[in-house]
Amino acid sequence: MRIICCSVALALAASALGQQAAKPAAASQEAGAKQSGASATPAKKPASNPQPSSLSPDEQKKIADLLESKIRDAWEAFKNKNKQAYADFLTDDFMAVEEDGGGERTKMKVLREVGESNVYSYKLQLFRTDAIVPDAVLVTYENVIEFPPKVGSRFEKIFVSEIWVKRNGKWKSWRYQATKVK
Repeated sequence: MRIICCSVALALAASALGQQAAKPAAASQEAGAKQSGASATPAKKPASNPQPSSLSPDEQKKIADLLESKIRDAWEAFKNKNKQAYADFLTDDFMAVEEDGGGERTKMKVLREVGESNVYSYKLQLFRTDAIVPDAVLVTYENVIEFPPKVGSRFEKIFVSEIWVKRNGKWKSWRYQATKVK
């Protein structure tokens, strides 16, 4: 449910960004119409479903494959308690909300938790990548995490939504939301 809410919120945000960009042009057209004595109401355009990305399907596939690979590498770094390798996947303003109900976590707090990880193994699957804008992508996937034999609960399944952004030519995780499912 949270993944759906997150996806809807992202879609609304992307839509609002597009509408903000269209407002100055509409205001300019309205001002021009007033000066010429024409109607101030612009002609209505038919509804459309614009693509958030101008990337070709081949480019979208390359980005999807790249981000899936980066997510797999990040989980491996997390499992191996490699803080520096894990940090390299995150933006400086990274924020996470995890399945434990502990609230938002900054990059620094997440990196402190890497050393305390007790992930024994994991299985990433059901990847989906949706471009929000050319340099921002929503990636969703499922992860079945296995913990060491002496831990009370051996397995946990989570659904994850991440927003990856391209900054200075590098793709990094900007937001992370995990939801525990049965």
